[in-house]
Amino acid sequence: MSKHRFGIHPSWVIVFAGVCAALHVGKLPPALPVLQDALGITLVQAGFLLSAVQVASMTLGLAVGLSADSLGLRRSMLVGLALLSVASISGGFVADASGLLFLRALEGLGFLLVVMPAPALIRRTVDASQLSGRMGWWGTYMPTGSALALLLGPWVIAGLNWSAWWWLLGAVAAFAWVAVWLCVPDVQPPVATHNAASDAWPKRLALTLQSPGPWLVALTFAVYSSQWLAVVGFLPTVYAELGLAAGTAGVLSACVALANVSGNIMSGRLLQRGWPAQRLLSIGFACMTLGAVGAYAVWQGEGLPTSLRFACVVMFSAVGGLIPGTLFSCALRLAPSEGTVSTTVGYMQQLSALGQFAGPPLVAWVAASAGGWQWTWAVTATLSLAGAVFAHFIGRALHKKEKHD
Repeated sequence: MSKHRFGIHPSWVIVFAGVCAALHVGKLPPALPVLQDALGITLVQAGFLLSAVQVASMTLGLAVGLSADSLGLRRSMLVGLALLSVASISGGFVADASGLLFLRALEGLGFLLVVMPAPALIRRTVDASQLSGRMGWWGTYMPTGSALALLLGPWVIAGLNWSAWWWLLGAVAAFAWVAVWLCVPDVQPPVATHNAASDAWPKRLALTLQSPGPWLVALTFAVYSSQWLAVVGFLPTVYAELGLAAGTAGVLSACVALANVSGNIMSGRLLQRGWPAQRLLSIGFACMTLGAVGAYAVWQGEGLPTSLRFACVVMFSAVGGLIPGTLFSCALRLAPSEGTVSTTVGYMQQLSALGQFAGPPLVAWVAASAGGWQWTWAVTATLSLAGAVFAHFIGRALHKKEKHD
């Protein structure tokens, strides 16, 4: 294990870097109403703008995972944070939708370079007895960053403008770069792991793709992330349509995103206490379905009261938070070898990004076709059903691996 620098455990700095990267994913939703007016984009175009940051992850996740198993994990994080900073600062000067889309794609590459090597790097900096709990904390990077962006974004945009919001987060990414450079050492893997990671990339690629474990965790993450980003990403727009002030909409949306943190942390604790991963995943998907039905479904032209609908979407996010923390732990356990951990996580990130790329436009298309958000629950219920099936097979794969070990 690495020594602590400046009294800060490296794993917490890694989590902080992940939160900073997630801020760049979450910075767009509070700016969407302003950008729609300024750039004249449609709702479906807004959905693609929301998911454009995932393009790099969707296309390069596995490739970056392969390279990170051979190259430095810390170096990947530093390059990613630098790219986020430069792209965000440049984005503040853009005056058209096409330029913003291009820079969002570059931010997606930076995001990938930060979050993809993080689980493997955390694994090298903590004791095995603490790994499940720390992976639960790592799973909070996305909801925490999204919540902070939803909470702070409306105030910065209202007080200054959307460009200042982009510049501010570029500075935050630069600060995270300094923190990683100072506090996270370049931890080398054990000799056996290093030798495995030094194998030719075709061998590691084949080993990963021929194993069922990486496929299962990646597909499960895809059906989770697609619906979570679609629901949470459009909350500011939904609340704006209800006539809520931007600040109020931002606070409510941030509460929903922040609720996801509790589920992530709880997943790590429950895994340490011996709860089966399949049970946690099944509970998460079931509650996401119930929450979406309560929040969006309409009976005889009427939905639930606003307060109950808000409670349902909080449940959707909070209990759904059991899923990502559980999946990150499963990815470490179901990687086919020690030398393919980053490759497995990269593949999981790639399919997760595919889900996040497709989810928001799909929900936006359903809303535009239906003339409202009342059928959003049908999309999330279908995805959750698929997730429950994948969870069953993950449970079987973990049981088989435990018997083999």
